[in-house]
Amino acid sequence: MKIHHLAIWTEDIDNMRNFYQTYFGMSCGEKYVNPRKQYTSYFLSFNEGDCTIELMNRPDIESVPGKRGLKYGFAHIAISVHSEEAVDMLTEGLREDGYQIEGEPRTPGDGYYESAVLDPEGNVVEIIA
Repeated sequence: MKIHHLAIWTEDIDNMRNFYQTYFGMSCGEKYVNPRKQYTSYFLSFNEGDCTIELMNRPDIESVPGKRGLKYGFAHIAISVHSEEAVDMLTEGLREDGYQIEGEPRTPGDGYYESAVLDPEGNVVEIIA
């Protein structure tokens, strides 16, 4: 068994697509549109591995600002960039571009070198070596 994809409800699906493509080098499939349900989605994939991210939008989904990752359920997604130097460089690039750094680069008790950033809609993304 394996995880096939992770799904994220988004407010601005195109802005989120741009973030994950720009900073994590993900490729994106065609935009799926279901006009009857007012539903749109994109599947984003990495160049390695099989797990994808599905970005979804529907106008009747509610946002709870400041609560993402702070309730029971999924807390964050972790994306491996394969080296400590890459973690540092990507973290600094995101900071320079105005994204909120939630955790500075460090090695916590689990042994992974990591940092954490909020994506454009406040979801926590861990960047790990």
